[in-house]
Amino acid sequence: MTRIALVGAGTMGSYHARVVASSSRAELARVIDAYQPVGENIAERYGARWSAELGDLDGIDAVIVAASTEAHYPLAKQVLDAGIPLLVEKPVVNDLTRSREIVERAEQLDVPILCGLLERFNPAVMTARHLIENPVHVTATRHSPYAPRIKTGVAWDLLIHDVDLAINILGARPVTTTGAIGYFHPDSVAGAEDVASATLGFDGGQVAQLSASRIGQKKDRTMTVHELDRLIEIDLLRRDVTVYRHGVIDPSDDDGRGYRQHTSIEIPEITNAREPLAAQFDHFLDLINGSADAAAERRAILPSHAVIAELLSPRA
Repeated sequence: MTRIALVGAGTMGSYHARVVASSSRAELARVIDAYQPVGENIAERYGARWSAELGDLDGIDAVIVAASTEAHYPLAKQVLDAGIPLLVEKPVVNDLTRSREIVERAEQLDVPILCGLLERFNPAVMTARHLIENPVHVTATRHSPYAPRIKTGVAWDLLIHDVDLAINILGARPVTTTGAIGYFHPDSVAGAEDVASATLGFDGGQVAQLSASRIGQKKDRTMTVHELDRLIEIDLLRRDVTVYRHGVIDPSDDDGRGYRQHTSIEIPEITNAREPLAAQFDHFLDLINGSADAAAERRAILPSHAVIAELLSPRA
């Protein structure tokens, strides 16, 4: 039984606590949160011990960091320096240099690290990945109503998910990144963007066009993968997939009625309907016990972080 310490008992932390506590492979041993009423409440709910600081990690087999992004860097360093596997919410750090430092430290110590790029484990994404053959163009929309609790801008908070998916779907790192960012909401922290769009170019000519916003009036999470003869539409909220094929009816087979078009629609069965957070946690446990490739997982973290850093970097 893997003993887990959870750092951060806010909204995301409470979800992690539930998933860990319901796992037959793990035990929620400690909940760490500086705000005692919240941390103690989550700890008591799942039979764990509360503490205000991370402190000594004796008896802990792995750590989940679901604290605010600003706290990720020192917490991740402390956990890795203790030689303990780490699941850290995305981004690792909202700074590429420090994110690279954390991942490289995990590599030096040969310690498993997993970044919470949760959409990888969305059942619709996992189903679509089995269908996709020769993608050439990826588009994505990730729009939400305003959430004042999010202090970082939408590039690190939202867009990074779709950058990560596009890189994985197209099977390469982009060679060009262009885009635009916008600042609109009066309640946003200075320098935290409310809208971000990115166009990624790949060595084989493939293109990804991605949009994130937190000033939308509805929640929209969609991704479309274009092949030359198919369109695969992924609804990340409803967790379903639709495949479209366009065709033309030969006039000679159409009783002389002339040129006509048609579209065939397929709705494949979702192959794994598990909650993404539970699937992600199982993968983390597999990394810990060696049944999943920890080195490959480390390599898969930084490409999306590099794209976001380039998008946000000042341009002369």
